[in-house]
Amino acid sequence: MVFPKHTPPLQIATAGEALIDMIEEADGRLRPCAGGAVYNLTRALGLQGVGTLYLNPLSHDRFGRELAAGLLQAGVVQAREAAVPQPTSLAVVGLDAQGKASYSFYRDGVADREVDAAGLKAACAAAPTLRVVATGCLALVPEDSPRYLPWLQAQRASGLLVVVDANLRPALASDMGAYRESVLAALQQAHLIKASDDDLLLLALQGGDAMAQARDLLARTQATWLALTLGAQGAMLLHRDGRAWHASETTPVKVADTVGAGDSFLAGLLVALLQRATPHPLGTEDPMPLTDDDVRHLLAHAVASASLCVMQTGCVPPSLVEVQTRLRAAPPSVHTC
Repeated sequence: MVFPKHTPPLQIATAGEALIDMIEEADGRLRPCAGGAVYNLTRALGLQGVGTLYLNPLSHDRFGRELAAGLLQAGVVQAREAAVPQPTSLAVVGLDAQGKASYSFYRDGVADREVDAAGLKAACAAAPTLRVVATGCLALVPEDSPRYLPWLQAQRASGLLVVVDANLRPALASDMGAYRESVLAALQQAHLIKASDDDLLLLALQGGDAMAQARDLLARTQATWLALTLGAQGAMLLHRDGRAWHASETTPVKVADTVGAGDSFLAGLLVALLQRATPHPLGTEDPMPLTDDDVRHLLAHAVASASLCVMQTGCVPPSLVEVQTRLRAAPPSVHTC
């Protein structure tokens, strides 16, 4: 493993894509930025001081070295010490007038897909202080299910809290039905699901609005909690017993673009969770026992983390100090639904 200096005890392991976002500028030129939903989440966790282990390999090419430098700067531990010869994955990112991103991917024979379930399990077993594992997005495509699903099943069985971000990318799907099935199979292993309102629509769930669709997803899976992002309308946290909370900003947020917003939100949620609660996924009624005050803290921290990200171009996750400063200056509103 590659350990940066002064690494805190490892609490979260992440597995999934690390790539370069080629972001389209106004003049049509492409600007490369380190990205990938799981990579963004990983850096965001490290920047907020959580001991984080990244399980996938990186390329020895120029982009791979840039990705590795980003993890080192964030204090993230790499499970795979040696770079691999496969190239770094690319995503071409287009932005609409509101800064919302759309993606096209180049993912054949790339470095971050050089993993298997046995290797992922072994890396986690070698880090006995882990409390949480997280994955999602491109790791949920049908072709990669044999790499990640057995690992998720093993982590759930071992007593770690499993977090899965649906984060669907339909541009990757040649068969949308098979893609949905693969995503749902991974979500079936989660204690905590993170999804956007767009993700719920793509999963073809029952219900006339995002909240009803989120409840349908909870009913279809074993998950206890679901974090739902709603873009400019804020976010929600729902429990399978019917409780729900909504959070939104109380002051205007100047949006540069939305790249990495959901990843920063999830990182903020997990950072706040580890501040306030000890997950008990094995043999307990609720794997994430949270009071009303805990939930308010989690959602406020997550929303502030996302807001700070969208104020920047590309995914620039905030530090813990930046989030805490924003929370003191402009705390989000959180209420029960």
